[in-house]
Amino acid sequence: MMNTVAKLDEVKTTPWSGGRSPFSVEYGKLMMWFFLLSDAFTFSAFLIYYGAQRFSKLTWPDPDIVFQSIPGVADHGYPLVFVGIMTFILIMSSVTMVLAVEAGHRKAKKEVIWWMIATIIGGFMFLGCQALEWTHLHHEGFWWGTIPDAETVKSLGADGVSAQQFSNLFFTITGFHGFHVFSGVVINIIILFMTMAGVFERRGHYLMIEKVGLYWHFVDLVWVFVFTFFYLV
Repeated sequence: MMNTVAKLDEVKTTPWSGGRSPFSVEYGKLMMWFFLLSDAFTFSAFLIYYGAQRFSKLTWPDPDIVFQSIPGVADHGYPLVFVGIMTFILIMSSVTMVLAVEAGHRKAKKEVIWWMIATIIGGFMFLGCQALEWTHLHHEGFWWGTIPDAETVKSLGADGVSAQQFSNLFFTITGFHGFHVFSGVVINIIILFMTMAGVFERRGHYLMIEKVGLYWHFVDLVWVFVFTFFYLV
């Protein structure tokens, strides 16, 4: 019997035809990397603009003074302590996500569930801390388009223009990052329920945990840059 396979169909069976990735990377994971790269450009644009505003002004609010409180505990005298706690919580949530991914590689369903729960708790704790910080700063007079009274602004080592720029950019950029954290928590909850329902066990792999882990690690990495720009520089 003659071979009736068309030449075009023969081409489709080659390794470079799309049937198999030339880099041996699963399609969904590759698309996640593309998304994270595009998101990195967005955060970079925000932070570059912040840097341009920060170093084009003769004065700028001193972060050691702006962020010297621990909401609900002390109003002043503890510079950067609260944000240090927030950063530690987020980094630890990244550690628990790594452990969830590792457990997924071993197909250890119960361990994946517990580490995912720990990651979700860490995400909620970070968001709660950010809400406390925003509430405190709002109480102090900071908000979009709003700054504290002239005496307070002067005590920060700034003027009205730089204080307002700082306020607008702080709430915009940390809010944008907070939205990413919230989205990550929601996605993690969905993946947790899928894990508990045995979806990945039936598929025979926990690759989705790894994809979600990439997003969560990206969110943590971005926070390191946000922390550096706003709280340290």
